Amino acid sequence: MLPDPRWPVVLLAIVQAADALLVLLRPPFIVACLDGVRLPRRWWPLLVWLKAAAAAGLIAGLWVPWLGLTTSVAVVAYFVVAATMHVRSRYLGRDFWLNCLGMLAMSVAVVLVSFL
Repeated sequence: MLPDPRWPVVLLAIVQAADALLVLLRPPFIVACLDGVRLPRRWWPLLVWLKAAAAAGLIAGLWVPWLGLTTSVAVVAYFVVAATMHVRSRYLGRDFWLNCLGMLAMSVAVVLVSFL
């Protein structure tokens, strides 16, 4: 199963790659968010690798059957966990509503539009 249309998968891959770069560079709003959800700093480098792997898996999934769907579902799972962390830590400001839930909605939309 390959994505059709492909552009939503490409867009999600670009966003995931940009997100990996932001976590790597650690601008103040990323630091505030990760501290806000109480993610231990020793885990932050893992986020860079996870997001970069997601971007790579999404791009490779344009040609490798099932990889794009599998990666897209994994990105949805990641944002479900992120949303849960926001709720559990009561970090429910703009980062939660705009960034976290916005990315969750985008990820779900990619699965629905490109794979189902």
